[in-house]
Amino acid sequence: MPTPQDPDLSALSPLASELATTIARVASDIALVIDRDGIISVVAEGAAVQAQGCREWVGRRWIDTVSAVTRPKIQSLLDEVSSSGVVSRRREVMHPGQGGDELPVTWSAIRLGADGPVLAVGRDLRAVAAIQQRFVEAQKDMERHYWSRRQAENRYQLLFQVANDATLVLDASSLVVMQANAVTGELLGREVADLLNHSLPDLLPPGASKAVLELLVAARSTGRAGEMRVRGPGLPVALDIAATPFSADGRRQLMLRARRDDGRIDDGQAVSRMAEFVETTPDALVITDSAGGVLMANPAFLRLVRQADEAALRGRPLPELFQDGTGGWAQLVAEARDRGLVGGMALDLPALNGGRQRVRASAALMAEGEQTCLGFVLRPDHRLPAHLAGDDVLSGLLDQVGRVPLADLLVEVASRAERQLIASALLRVGGQRDVAAEALGMTPEALAQRLQRHGLAALAPAAGPVGQPPSVN
Repeated sequence: MPTPQDPDLSALSPLASELATTIARVASDIALVIDRDGIISVVAEGAAVQAQGCREWVGRRWIDTVSAVTRPKIQSLLDEVSSSGVVSRRREVMHPGQGGDELPVTWSAIRLGADGPVLAVGRDLRAVAAIQQRFVEAQKDMERHYWSRRQAENRYQLLFQVANDATLVLDASSLVVMQANAVTGELLGREVADLLNHSLPDLLPPGASKAVLELLVAARSTGRAGEMRVRGPGLPVALDIAATPFSADGRRQLMLRARRDDGRIDDGQAVSRMAEFVETTPDALVITDSAGGVLMANPAFLRLVRQADEAALRGRPLPELFQDGTGGWAQLVAEARDRGLVGGMALDLPALNGGRQRVRASAALMAEGEQTCLGFVLRPDHRLPAHLAGDDVLSGLLDQVGRVPLADLLVEVASRAERQLIASALLRVGGQRDVAAEALGMTPEALAQRLQRHGLAALAPAAGPVGQPPSVN
């Protein structure tokens, strides 16, 4: 018997069909009239669901028009409307649609009197589902962008560290410095030779010595890598320090890496600075796995091996890339892996003109946490060829003073200086004309003219096809 909260709607029962049509037009997407046996007698379609075949539901049980997994929801809705006269909670179900698609609809219902039919009103959820799908896809894109950015940041950070980290190898028992790179000397304000064979804690400012000693002792005793940040008087900036134990030639050693943490710049600026350095430095930077297979490299390294895409290099061993006929590159990889640090080794590699060019290669073990890899810095040997190195800009000109006007002498000095500077720039970037032109602040066309004027075209041959290292005869 209807209560004041549940008014008797029996008077509307004869108008069920008209109500369904009106509601579908003005307030919903679809409306159904369902008899006491759950069979659909009327289907009123709004514009949104036309052409979905809903009119074919007439004469069928409502529960048979939905997918198998959502049938319990329709049964629950019918049970509720039969007992209370109205549905308090909408149900979302899936109806098989035309062409194999599904039509998502959210349903509510009301019973028109105790013995009257059920009027079910539905909203098409396809627009909502499309919005939800776009949201999910946008969220996935954001996540992909985030992780891509994080991977790029990590890549720049690692390559930056190869060239800029202070790196030392210590005897684990005595903490005596066995090897150190040039950055370490710059950081401590000493020559590298003055650091060797001295206990590292004795070389550090008092404010940092105790903390670093604790880190080294912990790494030595536990056999596990550790990290810390050190601040204190005597240090120019805060330092992030990582200590990693390893063995070489049966001796226990410690690898210590220190990098500056300049608190005056935020993380975004730091990443931007590292990215700019990695992308623009003429030094070739490359990180390999412990066997020497390339993991990542900067543009200068790609130019060095004449590759356009870093992905094409991944996994390829350095000796293979440099066509190592003498075994020098294989030796460098082995020494870096075994000794932890190798500095300034002179090695040859293919040049753009088909000959050989000499580089100075430094390598360091990069074993922090569970990551084990090798970092290499390759710098072209800037010694000019004999016919250029002997070309002193003042050679023979001092004798001309008093016999040749000063203006003419200065023109000759400028010409000689320009020739040497252009030659040095070309050697530094491995003969890449465009890169040398950018470094010298001129256009490639202007550089080409000066190369012809100074007879230096042989140092910068026309660019060949990019993709494979040049053959070595």
